[in-house]
Amino acid sequence: MPHDGQIAMTDTVIADLLHATSAAIAPAETFLNKAKNSIRSLVISGDRVSGTLLEQHQHAAHALSWFATYVESLRQMQSWAERLSSDGNFGEIEQLIHQIAFGEYLQQMIGGIPMSQGEIARPSDLGLSRADISEFASGIEEQLCDNANTPAARLRLVELMQEQQGNATFGKSGLDDELEMIRDQFRRFADEKVVPFAHEWHLKDELIPMDIIDGLAELGVFGLTIPEELGGFGLSKASMVVVSEELSRGYIGVGSLGTRSEIAAELILCGGTQEQKEQWLPKIASAEILPTAVFTEPNTGSDLGSLRTRAVKSGDDYEVTGNKTWITHAARTHVMTLLARTDPDTSNYKGLSMFLAEKTPGDDNVPFPTEGMTGGEIEVLGYRGMKEYELAFDGFKVQGENLLGGEEGQGFKQLMQTFESARIQTAARAIGVAQSALEVGMQYAIDRKQFGKSLISFPRVAGKLAMMAVEIMVARQLTYHSAWQKDHDKRCDLEAGMAKLLGARVAWAAADNGLQIHGGNGFALEYGISRILCDARILNIFEGAAEIQAQVIARRLLD
Repeated sequence: MPHDGQIAMTDTVIADLLHATSAAIAPAETFLNKAKNSIRSLVISGDRVSGTLLEQHQHAAHALSWFATYVESLRQMQSWAERLSSDGNFGEIEQLIHQIAFGEYLQQMIGGIPMSQGEIARPSDLGLSRADISEFASGIEEQLCDNANTPAARLRLVELMQEQQGNATFGKSGLDDELEMIRDQFRRFADEKVVPFAHEWHLKDELIPMDIIDGLAELGVFGLTIPEELGGFGLSKASMVVVSEELSRGYIGVGSLGTRSEIAAELILCGGTQEQKEQWLPKIASAEILPTAVFTEPNTGSDLGSLRTRAVKSGDDYEVTGNKTWITHAARTHVMTLLARTDPDTSNYKGLSMFLAEKTPGDDNVPFPTEGMTGGEIEVLGYRGMKEYELAFDGFKVQGENLLGGEEGQGFKQLMQTFESARIQTAARAIGVAQSALEVGMQYAIDRKQFGKSLISFPRVAGKLAMMAVEIMVARQLTYHSAWQKDHDKRCDLEAGMAKLLGARVAWAAADNGLQIHGGNGFALEYGISRILCDARILNIFEGAAEIQAQVIARRLLD
């Protein structure tokens, strides 16, 4: 691993690198286990985790989540590198990405992991001593800390990235040929139908045109993972990840159109009756109907257990009364997956039920024509293409047969079953946004001349681009792993949560650095990077804010 970053790709060099990175994982796992034991001593009451103590030691618990996410990221990067190497596909660009990722993440584990701006997770926060840190550092080959992530290595990586311009991914993804074919198809769609128009849709705050939705329907986006016998394509969650990634690279609004259908389909597949599956899934798959998710309320946010919207039995049917907010793509959809309280004597998640609530699609003039519901648009910074709405229900009627699963009180459980897929897809959307920021920032750095040369010639600009490419690959491999777990019927709430947690931070960092490369022009609305920055910001909030996500991960680690 020479200092100049220019590495002769011999079998010996590759073997030495993979040996060094593999050997670093065990010390990292030991480090993490010591941290777990330390935090457990703070939050265990009796024989279980105390919610009160977990909240009291929230910074430490969330620091543990980030350390665990880093360890899992290194595991998945090692798995990726070994697969590529065994297939003869571990070239210089992949080697540089791999060594820089290990060098940077191991150093951050020693010195501090950024959870957000101004919040650093340090070993001391986890109750780890200087002796623990020294033992961890001494267990890692010096080359990984001293020579892996050097300025020369980053500059060399950017040189190779420039040679590959036009490739949306820098470094081989490690996916099979079928998934790469799917990627190519959706990359072409995004480049031709989305990228040239996305910024105008954003600036005008316009709904994504229906011809885009029709085009996605023809490509099977809305039925991607729905079983073939129910009108879909029956493809894997991994395919959903690739599609979401590529469409979000074009514009997060387009990449998120499939999310509504994915959530609705997952709810119906996991919790619906056979009749509901046969009635709704073929129509969702074909985009004959467009769904939206109606969960959040003005005063609840992430605390879904305290929802107040009520569904009261009226004969065989229900009448819904209450308020909802942050409802994406609400106006022109046909059905709402609506979470409401059916047991008025409860004040927690046990009294909630899920409905497939039908409505008439609206337009810009009359967004909500259905009797019993009204709504208004929430103006937002980014993520504008589907629009956000506040909704009010006053005696809104839902047919009794549209109670999901035909049983009251199952709504929260049904929703929890969808969170793995939703968070995997959100991580994929984050990767797409980050990739867009990298491509836009890199092209500007090549084209923009200052002091007689391109911006990309300056080491700190090149360094930003290199780290964007490295962290995108880390988040990508973590997300692919969580999708693989889901496809093989393995519990993956932990892995999906980690992918979403890291992916959202990577997207924000990439967008922020992309704007910084643009300088003052990045602050101008006419430049696309201004939109990408606004779009990236939401990823740390929806589908579980970063703080909630870290809390969930910590709970799973400590239970």
